[in-house]
Amino acid sequence: MTIIQDAKTIVRAHMKAFDSAASDRLIDEGCRAFASDFNWRSMHPFYEKSGVEAVVSEFWQPLRTSFRNLQRREDVFFGGLNDVDDGQTVWTCSMGHFVGLFDADWLNIPHTGRLAHLRYAEFMCVQDGKIVESALFFDLIGLMHEAGVYPLPPMTGSYFVYPGPRTHDGVLIGAQDAAETNATVDLMNRMIADLDSINHLNGEKCPRELLARTWHDDMTWYGPCGIGASFTIDRYQEQHQHPFRLNLVDKTYNGHVARIAEGSYGGFFGWSNLSNRNTGGFLGLPAAAASSEMRVVDVYRRAGDKLAENWVFIDLPFYLKQQGLDVLERLAQLRRT
Repeated sequence: MTIIQDAKTIVRAHMKAFDSAASDRLIDEGCRAFASDFNWRSMHPFYEKSGVEAVVSEFWQPLRTSFRNLQRREDVFFGGLNDVDDGQTVWTCSMGHFVGLFDADWLNIPHTGRLAHLRYAEFMCVQDGKIVESALFFDLIGLMHEAGVYPLPPMTGSYFVYPGPRTHDGVLIGAQDAAETNATVDLMNRMIADLDSINHLNGEKCPRELLARTWHDDMTWYGPCGIGASFTIDRYQEQHQHPFRLNLVDKTYNGHVARIAEGSYGGFFGWSNLSNRNTGGFLGLPAAAASSEMRVVDVYRRAGDKLAENWVFIDLPFYLKQQGLDVLERLAQLRRT
């Protein structure tokens, strides 16, 4: 579809210009594709910002100062019409790692002087030839883990530098078959509906057969640092889904801002996707009286009629802060003592 290809072309040209621009030329040379009223969403401690100047000065320039020779190592790229608004907007999704030499502290995370990886997923909305909105998620706790200041109890899964798709075909430059795209959208929506159907059940596990309706038995789930990755339905349920379902109650699905697919790839993000209340134990936290929001990104690869791989980003620092634990502030306090 031409509108999707046009949006992808605009975003890829932007990324090339932005990634190659010097830090003091980011606004003049790297942000020409942004609309004048550009809006940006990101994780704790950045949240939402309006205008290119604020995003560049408060996020990108400090990151580039800390990560020398910053590079974007992209594993997945696709575009699509937004299923949330019946295709009224078009978005792209880029996912991979920012890598560089971690030579200066960033957000009080101590530099290592070594190659470091910051896992990211970035959604961009294109209208009238300009990028008008974006959402950038990154695995901040993963960087803390790499820097030796991991702030949480041991993970139930495994955390490492996550690979891209097993099929090595995740960067979709050309147009994709519409039937394949529709199959991915339909599968994502059926999976979402299945999980939402049991959100009202507190303290109960998800039946394996419910997951098996939309997931391959040998699925891989690449969760955020703090939870980790799991392989196969059985280990995913044991290492993430059951702790999630048993320790979190009053789950409410709040919907998504954007949900797109192209070919066999799809993904979404919400602001926030979910609300829930921790009864004690999840991420090592004590019980909470109030509900907390979860802002989540999911990126999927479909293989045939089921999902095969899932890369997940959760703004866990924001989720933790709502329950009284600011991992960045605690790190700053520890470094002052």
